[in-house]
Amino acid sequence: MKKLITTMLLSTAVMLGVSAQTSQFITVKEKEIIGVNGKPFLMRGTNLGNWLVPEGYMFKFKNISSQRLINQALTELIGPEDTGLFWKRFQDTYITEADIKFLKASGMNSIRIPFSYKLFTYEDYMGQNNPNRGFELLDRVIGWCKKANLYVILDMHCAPGGQTGDNIDDGSGYPFLFTSAASRKLTADIWRKIAAHYKNETIIMGYDLLNEPIAHYFKVDEINPHLEPTYKQITAAVRSVDKNHLVFIGGAQWDSNFKVFGKPFDSKSVYTFHKYWTDVKQDVIQEYLDYRDKYNVPIYVGETGENEDAWVKDFRILCEKNRIGWHYWPYKKLDNTKGITSFNQPEGYDEIIAYTEKPRGSFEEIRKAAPADREKIRKALWGFLENSKFVNCLPNKGYIEALRLNLPPK
Repeated sequence: MKKLITTMLLSTAVMLGVSAQTSQFITVKEKEIIGVNGKPFLMRGTNLGNWLVPEGYMFKFKNISSQRLINQALTELIGPEDTGLFWKRFQDTYITEADIKFLKASGMNSIRIPFSYKLFTYEDYMGQNNPNRGFELLDRVIGWCKKANLYVILDMHCAPGGQTGDNIDDGSGYPFLFTSAASRKLTADIWRKIAAHYKNETIIMGYDLLNEPIAHYFKVDEINPHLEPTYKQITAAVRSVDKNHLVFIGGAQWDSNFKVFGKPFDSKSVYTFHKYWTDVKQDVIQEYLDYRDKYNVPIYVGETGENEDAWVKDFRILCEKNRIGWHYWPYKKLDNTKGITSFNQPEGYDEIIAYTEKPRGSFEEIRKAAPADREKIRKALWGFLENSKFVNCLPNKGYIEALRLNLPPK
């Protein structure tokens, strides 16, 4: 009996040892993000930009840069009913399981999904006001990612009150999040709701709490001190229901400034920066490496790209040389070679672009700017939907190869 008990104790110890070496969730250890196999996990992937946070430049618009302004222009052109139908079909066709399979087959191991807080409220957004729509849309794509074994970061690109103060947050032109206790509470409450829903979902790596907070246009010395306390408030809300997932903490001024941060306040945090259109030199990323070394915490670049293939390759090499994972921006964009895939501009679309560039500050100006043939405009918009489907997208071979990814057969 004594021998049997000893054997059982040894077996239990072995099992506990194996369990300690593996985890269902992506986690962190010192400077590394750690995969479920217990080994360092270097993110390599893209952003599903424009899908749940439409941006004007992704539609080739210059003067209307956010979803709210795009929606206003489309409503003036084709009316509220058809505009709502356009957004519904856009959400259903712009990103599908075929897109996710393609990204996985290319060699990516993860993606970042930008979303608006409005998808979890009764506020009107993209033609609906259903507070469960965020989960309906995200559950669908997360399910596809789970089948493909493609890890996910959820990114609140638009927070209540606006965290950026520019088109990025689809807000009112100022980072009112940091002057409004009610907006901060709503942000934390929505993150708590999201974390409670996904607390056991292992294909999710974690939550990017605020995208590109506090644009440089404002008195940043006055606003920046409010950023870290806001992150602490949101993180506390997440941790009240979810101890499993990582939290991603982005710097001030477009996710570029880490000087606003003290010592990391969460044991499963990753600090994230964005870099566009810079020189490809070590000193461009050195301040982030210094923060990593000082506090023994992982860092990663959540957005970069939108550049020539040579730059894309060189910056990717620089990041990987320094053990920095990446999510390049964007996956898909109209008539664009500086991303993973592109799709063609539909016939008649130039008239939509032209309309958005005309004065529309009064009803008289709207009437003067209005197209003679609204049905032609509607067909062009439905052409946009058709062209943006995965089957009609055009992979950018040079860009994909610059990321050392594969070009899967369609």
